Amino acid sequence: MKPTPKGWPRLSSSLFYENAAEAIAWLVKAFGFELQLKVDGEDGSVVHSQLVYGEALIMVGEGGGARAPKFGVKMRSPRQLGGANSQSLMLFVDDVDAHCERARAAGATIISEPSLHDYGPEYWADRSYGALDCDGHMWWFTERVRNPQS
Repeated sequence: MKPTPKGWPRLSSSLFYENAAEAIAWLVKAFGFELQLKVDGEDGSVVHSQLVYGEALIMVGEGGGARAPKFGVKMRSPRQLGGANSQSLMLFVDDVDAHCERARAAGATIISEPSLHDYGPEYWADRSYGALDCDGHMWWFTERVRNPQS
């Protein structure tokens, strides 16, 4: 397998929001992402953006309304779909409890309080919480507390 381009993970995800610029600011404040790149369109919309959290990368764009489909596909945020999600994202963090409090203070809806998920000594154990972001995308934030025994 060839290496990925410098600065790019093997997999990244694009998320669509009613107002991408507001969502970017919220994701930075609430979840601790760093804005790497933002390209604004002539109409003030976000044409492309890249946010990073360590080596993780997401792209945030405009979805819904009168916007033309991208590649023939309509892009919508969960807010525009009555809260429906077709994916959730999981991100490893260093301190899940502190991260949860930061997200809660910024207005994230906590759908699952931090708790231990232990699958037994031959598997891993994680402390995780679940949250909905400003447009209703579902996220899981996880801190590994035990690696599997070899």
